[in-house]
Formats: sequence, structure tokens, C-alpha cells
Amino acid sequence: MRRLLLVIMPLALLSAPASARDVVDASEPEALSVTVYRDPNRREGQEMNRNWPQGFAMISETRTVTLPAGESTIRFDGVAEGMVAVSAIVTGLPGGTIEKNRNADLLSPASLVDGTLGNRVQITRTNPATGTSASEDAVIRTRADGGLVLQTHDGYEAVRCSGLPEKLTFDSVPEGLSADPVFSIDTRDPAGGTYQVTLTYLAWGFDWQANYVATLDDTGAKGKVGLRLLSWLTVLNDNGQSFPDADLMAVAGTINVESDFRGLSDPPTARPLRLTCYPLGSTAAGTAVHSYATPVAVPPPMAMAPMEATEDRIVVTASRMQRKTELAVVASEEQLGDLKLYRIPETMTVAAKGLKQVAFLNKEQVQGEFLYVANCDPYTGFADIDDSDNINFTQILLTMKNEEEKGLGAALPMGGMALFEPGPAGTQLVAELDMRDYAVGQDIELELGASTQVFSKCGRMSERQPDDSGRQWTRMKAEMTNANNHPVRMRIVIGYPENFDVRWPRKKARVKNGQWVVEINLPANSRTTHNWQIRHTDAYLADR
Repeated sequence: MRRLLLVIMPLALLSAPASARDVVDASEPEALSVTVYRDPNRREGQEMNRNWPQGFAMISETRTVTLPAGESTIRFDGVAEGMVAVSAIVTGLPGGTIEKNRNADLLSPASLVDGTLGNRVQITRTNPATGTSASEDAVIRTRADGGLVLQTHDGYEAVRCSGLPEKLTFDSVPEGLSADPVFSIDTRDPAGGTYQVTLTYLAWGFDWQANYVATLDDTGAKGKVGLRLLSWLTVLNDNGQSFPDADLMAVAGTINVESDFRGLSDPPTARPLRLTCYPLGSTAAGTAVHSYATPVAVPPPMAMAPMEATEDRIVVTASRMQRKTELAVVASEEQLGDLKLYRIPETMTVAAKGLKQVAFLNKEQVQGEFLYVANCDPYTGFADIDDSDNINFTQILLTMKNEEEKGLGAALPMGGMALFEPGPAGTQLVAELDMRDYAVGQDIELELGASTQVFSKCGRMSERQPDDSGRQWTRMKAEMTNANNHPVRMRIVIGYPENFDVRWPRKKARVKNGQWVVEINLPANSRTTHNWQIRHTDAYLADR
């Protein structure tokens, strides 16, 4: 007997089923942090795609769990539907993580029916003629993917095939189903206890951009201008989940993304209930199942009451715009490696399927200047330009120096700018501009369009082109007209340093944006002429 007992005991241990893990629901998030990253493929001038945002966010949730002794499964209900489950990290557990899973099915008519298969429900039918409703118990006998068949005391019948309005009532929600996406992990705690844990993960379906509103002040001497610059941080959340009272941050700059977050997110699905009836009437065509639902009247849109002015805020009313210099909430700028992080000082609600705008820059006295740019082609003869072609528009640039002493001194993320200018008829829109990312210390140059007050005519005086003259100097000429009642600064773009040498009397050419440029001042209501020389830099031309 002892030998037999020694043999049987290991077999019994091997055949014993493993104990099922206890399922524990984590609490609702007690603290939330949302850090939004821009779509890495979106470039200057591209707006956010509100219907299909391709940026992402790092979401951090702090929750409380109470674990039993041994192994258990923790459910995190209400995570983002765009969650990249492979990126999820849970900290604060004594036993760490054994396994993690992403629930693939949401609470829906189909999943509700499938989860109640073989169980009792209640079916209610309403007679459209009398309005009388009658209810009875039934048992679901088929899955929801091929029609729905119930068993009642009268036998088997397909739902919605009686021609009467029908409603199913379920006593409870099947275990494991949730109206929100669920992420779960398996863990082990020898003693059990209550812990505060942090779930951090990446989620697809976010984006953000900067929006600037600039208002010009009075124009000073030599085209100098002052402007007020207000910037908004616009965050887009395309997920079906909201993040209330979250610490909101946005990262500016382009990070290197190798993973396919869209493919890895694989959001859970809420499957519809597809009901199929046996044919009624003609076996060839069947009979349509009519809807007896009472039409719902759509109320007229409510008139929006004007918002009253409140202290320390920018307030827009139906008839006027009141502007205060102090903003209630302004994002602060922080360094994140080579990137910039903008942190909102107060908690914000990042609403599902919505936009959130927060001011992150408010500069009252920014110094700027209008700069006029003309291009000079050395391959075009000055004499070949007809008088009728003399009206060559120059491009206007709004230039600023991103320095604190010039009124700025802050990193400016990519976005769009609306430029306004006050006048006798009120403040008017002057231009809509596209901005790239600008770091502190950089020159900001924004193209406003063609000037109708400053013109240029430029070309070579020699009949031979620079290529035909070897490395001899070729004479160039430019005529410029300023019809403004104030002087302006003109930039002449001459050519690339690897192609040409430039010799300008009493002025030294410099390289700007990869090309030779010379900047000169044009007096008010004037026409000026400038002559200079240019030659080709190719060494082989010296022997020609």
C-alpha cells in the first residue's frame, strides 16, 4: 500500500486542475496624465486631420486595487480604445506582471446576445393597432451572427419575424463585458493587500497643433512694426473615451517613430445585431419587416446666449470681443531632450471626440519689421525686360527675432497664424500664414504675399551670359521703386555661393537661406538704381 500510495499521489497532483484566478476590478482613475505628440508625418502648412488624426498620446493612470493572496487578474476598465497594448506598463504591484491582455469585445447588442446564449430573457411585443404590450419569458437558442431564435412556451421563433415591434430585456450584463475598452493583467501577491498602481501606455488617435493670432500696432519708422502675439494649443482626441481632470502636456518637435501605432492599437469592436427572418408572403421576395417606432421630433436649435465678460479671461460675445492682457491658464515651456514640452498648469478635461484649446503664449510687445524680397536672375538681360514687364512684384516678409529683448524669446511650434491690423473700419484680417518650428534665437520670416507698393527690375548689362565669360566679372543692374510714404528695407537674392562670386560697391553680400543676399534701404516715394558685378565660380571656365 505504501508503494501504491507513493505512485498515486504524484498522478493526482498532476491531474488536478489549476485554481482559477480571482478577477479584481481596479478603481476609477484617481489621477490622469495625458501627453500628446503631433502626427510625425504632418508638415508645415498641413492642418490636423480631424476625422483621422495620426498622432498619439502617452496616458498615465493612477488607480487603487485590492488583491487577494495568490494569483489574480486585474481589470482596468475605461482605457483608450486606441490603446497600444504592447506598450502598457503597470508599476506598484509587489508581484509584477505575469501576463497582460486586451479585451477585444465591447458591450453591444451582438455580444450581449452571445453572452446570454442558453439563458432566460424577456421578450415584449406591442400591438401597433391597440398599443397593448405583452411580455413573456424566452430562452436564447442561437448566436447573434445568423439571426436570433428564441424558445418560448409556444415553441421556437425568430425575433422580428412576427411583424410586431419587439424588445428583449436582459436581467444582467454577461460577465466580462464592458461598455468601455478593458485592459487586464495577471499578477501574483503572496500576502494580498491594497496598492496604488500606475498604468502607463501609448494610445493612437490624438494630435495637436499651435494656432497664432497676431495683431499689428502702428507702423514705425523704416517699416518697423510692433505686434501682439497670442498663441493657442489645440489638442484633438478622436478616441471615444474622455480623460477628466488630467494633467495635459504637448510635445513639440518630430520624434523618430518606427512602430505602426495604428496597426498595434487594434481597437475593440462593438458588433451590431444582424437579424434574419424566414421569408414571409412570397418565398421569392419575402416581406419587409416594418418599423413601428414613433417618429422623434427634433427640437429647433437653441439660441446661444452671449458669454459674459469674466475677469482674467479672453471672452467672446455675440457683438464684441473683449481682450484682457492676463490669461487664466497659460502653458509653461520645458525642455525634453531636443524637444519642447508645454505643460498646462491646471488640470483639464480632454473630451472624447473633441478639441481642447489652451493659451500657451501671450506676448504684448513683439518687435517686427516688413522686409521686401526681390530675386535677381543673372541669366536675364536687363535690356531684354520690356517696360510693360517692369512691374515685378516683390514679396513681403514679416520678420521677427526670437529673442527676449525683442519681445519673444520662446520656442514657437509649427502651426498657422492669422494676422490682423487695426484701421478706421476696425480690425481687419491681413493674411493667413504657415509657420514651421522656430527655436529661441532664430530669425522668423513669414511670407505675406506680393507687394503692390514696392517693385523691382533686375538683370545683367552684358550681352553674354556669365557662363560665356569664363571667370570674368559680369555687370548687373537693378531698379527699385518704393511707393510707400515711409522707407523700407529690401533684400536682393542673387544666387548660390557654389555658383557665383558677388562684388557689391560699399556693401558686403552675405549668405542667407543658402543664397547670396544684399539688403539695402529704399527711401520713401523713391526710385533707386544699383549696379554690381557677378562672376561664375566653376574652375574649368577659367581656361575658356
